[in-house]
Amino acid sequence: MMKSNYKLTKKDFNQINRRSLFGFQLGWNYERMQGSGYLYTILPQLRKMYGDGTPELKSMMKTHVQFFNTSNFLNTIVTGIDMAIEEKEGIDGQDTVAGIKAGLMGPFAAIGDSIFGALLPTIFGALAANMAVNGNPLGAFIWMLVNFAVMFFRWKQLEVAYKEGISLVTTMQGRLTAITDAATLLGVFMVGALVATMVNVQIAWTPSVGGLVVDVQNNLNMIMPRLVPAVIVGAVYWLLGKKNITSTKAIFIVLIVSIALSALGVISK
Repeated sequence: MMKSNYKLTKKDFNQINRRSLFGFQLGWNYERMQGSGYLYTILPQLRKMYGDGTPELKSMMKTHVQFFNTSNFLNTIVTGIDMAIEEKEGIDGQDTVAGIKAGLMGPFAAIGDSIFGALLPTIFGALAANMAVNGNPLGAFIWMLVNFAVMFFRWKQLEVAYKEGISLVTTMQGRLTAITDAATLLGVFMVGALVATMVNVQIAWTPSVGGLVVDVQNNLNMIMPRLVPAVIVGAVYWLLGKKNITSTKAIFIVLIVSIALSALGVISK
């Protein structure tokens, strides 16, 4: 079998990163998820390794277009390991590459989505939104800075994974579950903090019982501060678990109910 004699250059890494950032999801489909997008990101390099129109190129293209689905934020780690193997082994590394992709896409999907898809947006999104609500424009710059930092991380991880090669898998193998669990726990904690600080709804209804005005909100605060926001969020989660209820429908239900209760004087901000 033919070995690859081509060595990847800085120009190749930049091209893969550009395609990953701007085109990785363009071919997404329900049959093979990100398979075609993965092939698109590395197709120029495959042509350099195996040559145009060769049986080896066609075989590797079929391998890379198969089912693949992982986090957009960590996908180039898999790509870097893949490129290191193919550069060294050529077509002989086909089965190894397929196994690496199948084995890593699940753990990296959990880690990437937990940290970059949920945790960072929750922390810095809440911070930026809170500052914006208070009229501080610095929140927008913080949000942009975080996103630029994430893109820089995505850009750099390709070369690191390529240089480490398959040894990176064995190095990280025992830590993937711990990282995922830690990120999930911290994400849940931050969601709770976000509910307490950003959902500002109070009970405005003050009924009169035997000539005594009852401050319902004050009584609820004595039971548990921020109880109303917690109940509202719990109700929305319950609603989303119902059949045929999408997030869009839930948003409209919340808007309609909020407007009606506000008009009746039951709730206020």
